[in-house]
Amino acid sequence: MDTGRLAIVIAGYGKMGHVMEEAIVDTPDTTVAAIVGKTPDADVYAELSSLCTAVDCLVDFSHHSNIEKILRYALTYQKPLVICTTGFTSSQEEQIKTAAEKCPIVYAHNTSMGINVMINAVRNMSAALGNAFDVELIEAHHNLKEDAPSGTAKMLLSAIHHMEDKTVVYGREGHRKREKNEIAVHAVRGGAIAGVHTVLFAGDDEIIEIKHTALSKKIFAAGALQAVRFVVHQPPGLYGMTDVLKCN
Repeated sequence: MDTGRLAIVIAGYGKMGHVMEEAIVDTPDTTVAAIVGKTPDADVYAELSSLCTAVDCLVDFSHHSNIEKILRYALTYQKPLVICTTGFTSSQEEQIKTAAEKCPIVYAHNTSMGINVMINAVRNMSAALGNAFDVELIEAHHNLKEDAPSGTAKMLLSAIHHMEDKTVVYGREGHRKREKNEIAVHAVRGGAIAGVHTVLFAGDDEIIEIKHTALSKKIFAAGALQAVRFVVHQPPGLYGMTDVLKCN
C-alpha cells in the first residue's frame, strides 16, 4: 500500500463501485485498499473483517441490506465511513445515527456538489416565496433504481419551507383538484439516466424552475472522495455533504 495515500475500501461493485474505483485510481492522494461485496450473495462483514488494519476509510456504494454489517465493521475497527447508499428503512436510519456516536460517518443521499448547492437554493427560495407559490418535484433515474422517490428528492423536500404543514403526494391519478398545501413528487425511471432533479415553483403568473442534471456518475465519485478527505479528520458524529463543502 502506497505511503501517504488514503487507503479506501469500496463496498459494492455495481456501476457506482466501478466508477468509484476509477476515481480513486486516477487521484494521486488515494489508493484502493480493497473492494468487497462483488457478488450479491457476498458476506460483506466477513470480507471486511479479513482486511488488514491499514485502511483509512470505507465508502459504501452497495445495497441498503448491507448496512448492519458495514456499521459493525466500522464500529469494531473504528473506521471512518462514507455512506452513499439509499433506500434505508427508518430502523436502519436509526442504526446509522447510533453508530455515528462512536465513529465519524458522512451520510449523503447525493454526493454531487451541484445538488447540495441546489438544496441550499431551494431552502432559501421556498422561505422567500412562502405559500404564494405551488411547489412540485420531479426526479428521474435509470431503470435499475429500486427506491422511489430518490434519496435526493427526499433531501430537496426537507429543504422546502414549512414542510411540516405540507401534504406530500407521490404521483397523481383520478379526478380531484390540487390541494393548496400539497406537494407532489413524481418519479421517472428509464434508460441509463444518471439523475435529474427539478423543483418547480408555480405562481399565478410566473414559474421558477430549479433543475440539476447529472451528466455522468463521475460527479458522485468526486463528491465521495471529498467526503473521504473530510471524514478521516473528524471526531465521531453524523455529517452531511453540507459539512464537507464548508471545509473545501
